Amino acid sequence: MTFTVLSAEFAHETNTFSVRQTQYSNFMDRYGFFGDQAIQERGEANTELAGFRDVARQQGWRLIHVLSASAEPAGFVVRDAFDRLTAPILAAAREKRGELSGIILGLHGAMVTDFCEDGEGELLRRLREIVGPKLPIAITLDLHANVTQAMCDHANIIVSYKTYPHIDMREAGRHAGQVLHRAMKGEIHPRTIRAHRPMLDEANGGRTDIGPMIERFEQARAYEKKPGVYAVSINAGFGNADIKEVGPTVLVTAEGDMKAHQAFAEGIADDIWAKRFDVLNRYYSVEEAAAIAKDYKRGKGPIIIADYADNPGGGGYGDSTELLRAMLAANLKEACFGPMVDPEAAQELRRYKVGQNVQVWLGGKTDARFGGAPLKLEGRLELISDGDYVGDGPMVGGLRLSFGPSAVVRVADTAVLVTTEPAQMLDLQQFRAFGIDPARHSVVGLKSMQHFRAAFEPIAGKVIVCDSGALCTTHLERLPYKNVPRPIFPLDRDLAI
Repeated sequence: MTFTVLSAEFAHETNTFSVRQTQYSNFMDRYGFFGDQAIQERGEANTELAGFRDVARQQGWRLIHVLSASAEPAGFVVRDAFDRLTAPILAAAREKRGELSGIILGLHGAMVTDFCEDGEGELLRRLREIVGPKLPIAITLDLHANVTQAMCDHANIIVSYKTYPHIDMREAGRHAGQVLHRAMKGEIHPRTIRAHRPMLDEANGGRTDIGPMIERFEQARAYEKKPGVYAVSINAGFGNADIKEVGPTVLVTAEGDMKAHQAFAEGIADDIWAKRFDVLNRYYSVEEAAAIAKDYKRGKGPIIIADYADNPGGGGYGDSTELLRAMLAANLKEACFGPMVDPEAAQELRRYKVGQNVQVWLGGKTDARFGGAPLKLEGRLELISDGDYVGDGPMVGGLRLSFGPSAVVRVADTAVLVTTEPAQMLDLQQFRAFGIDPARHSVVGLKSMQHFRAAFEPIAGKVIVCDSGALCTTHLERLPYKNVPRPIFPLDRDLAI
């Protein structure tokens, strides 16, 4: 029997404190591909779609892929964008309803719209209205999903990434597809249960390179081998979403003794709660970070300074000036920095010729309360670019991406990458495509929380993390939460459960 399966990728991680709402154009600017174009662009890379296609080839599915769309993390997804991108998925489900054997979706799990706190749950609800309660639906989620009860109610199968930095997107897609195939055959009848704790997110953001998540995922993989268990997902949550169902969850997709499965999930959730004070990172101030870099003696590679707080991958604006200001004040040698997201400056620099001396007000233009005011800089223009690059690292290898119109300005002995579109640093080509080889520098300042480690740790002599006070600051008490249920950790640090 040939199964007909509907697929799509639709992802956004919504930082509800961002003043930048997420429009339809923001999805198209990052990537928005439909049908065969999506397969051409993403079908053989490290993507969920590639994993779906692996299973489709293996099992002989007729896979109908509707779209792949994702916008850089930012503020609320507006209704127009949500409706325009979900409409083709719903239309295909309606048109093919009589033919479909199953549905498989690559989602994020932390999408918040301007009309609904749970974007994924709303999409799944609309799909269920069309296809009914019996058709098996599988979804993949980011490890930083805020998994709601509605997602578990409407999706039979949930598989989240098990790595941070995320390098298992294709594997997650393949895993979800394999479970879906068994469900479509009628061999299994899975559903998903969740355990949740009153926290904004897991203490270390879900790091899987070191720390307690390593043991938790060992337990998860072992439990997945038990009869009737098909997936265990541990989600760190996304604390920059001011919503009711925020925070870390443990999911078990299974059948059989659901009380035992619930007890297993609760045990891992208890461990997350018990270790809520155990933070792995040391968060330096920008001045401390610059001082460490100044004293650093290059050995096998550069010192990497990651600005955790201005991470565009978490909805940070990418235009915090604080780390760059401190680096320039320290008069660092052989340094580079990026990205500085400033569309206005990027356009202004295009009026000059490479090699000319320029003056520019850089960064700090979105909301100077988070990460500092604009810097007036003088330097030499070294490059003008359309911002396009092709990733070659563990996360985005083979994918065509773009910063939009971009430039490189050398200020003293620091090369600064100025971009139009926000994107965190997670691939060496995000520097190298613009004439900056981070491996040849002594100091590399970049904007990322954790994903940078996949590509940059292998070239680094030392890695440190700083908090510039930007929108993704570790000081969550500085953010104006209104909707999260109280009490909640760490806003209420004495909370006991």
